Amino acid sequence: MSDTFRFKHFAIENGDAALKLGTDAVLLGAAMTLSPSDSRLLDIGTGTGVIALMAAQRLDGQCSIDAIDIDEPSAKQAALNFSNSQWSRSLNAIWLPLQKYCPRSGFDCIFSNPPYFDGSLRNPDARESASRHTDSLSYHDICAFSAEHLTPDGHLSLILPSEEEKRLIRTAASFNLHLFRIIRIRTTPVKAHKRIIAEFTKHRFSGVAEEEITLQTGNKRSEEYRLLTKDFYL
Repeated sequence: MSDTFRFKHFAIENGDAALKLGTDAVLLGAAMTLSPSDSRLLDIGTGTGVIALMAAQRLDGQCSIDAIDIDEPSAKQAALNFSNSQWSRSLNAIWLPLQKYCPRSGFDCIFSNPPYFDGSLRNPDARESASRHTDSLSYHDICAFSAEHLTPDGHLSLILPSEEEKRLIRTAASFNLHLFRIIRIRTTPVKAHKRIIAEFTKHRFSGVAEEEITLQTGNKRSEEYRLLTKDFYL
């Protein structure tokens, strides 16, 4: 079976990354807030690099994206995927933990599909375990970093399990990051929400934009998910 997944405008080599390409990453890449004025971006825990590539496509390469990962093979996999894309000049894969990353300037957008298991049963594969558990990277770490390194009008976008919603919002607020948009995601119309995409800025808003996505109707992609991802999926 091939380890290559083909999108409309780029391909993802998947074999060496600790965390393989998944729906969460595609959802965040397609749905997160991006503005044409977002010129400097950071992908934390890039894995295959798919979210960074989706951001580069959405911004037509008119941006600079650093994509960091604590796992060396994953960073190398992302670098290969970047070099094979038409936006290679906009993308920079870096093998480094967030705690040692010292950016030269602030970011207009920081995004992450972070680890979220905390104290649960460990995967025997150490690399995959590290990519899924919060020991080396928590959303507390991401919020602390974002509070320091976002530009005044910058924003942070995260995808996490729905049960983390309240704790994430409290953690972000402790760093003066304020929720401005949340998307609740369910697999089918009859199932409970499974994921959230939560977005934060340094500014307080009078209201929060609340949205919902259902991924499947019957045995196929829902119309809303199809429209969201139409520029990416073949």
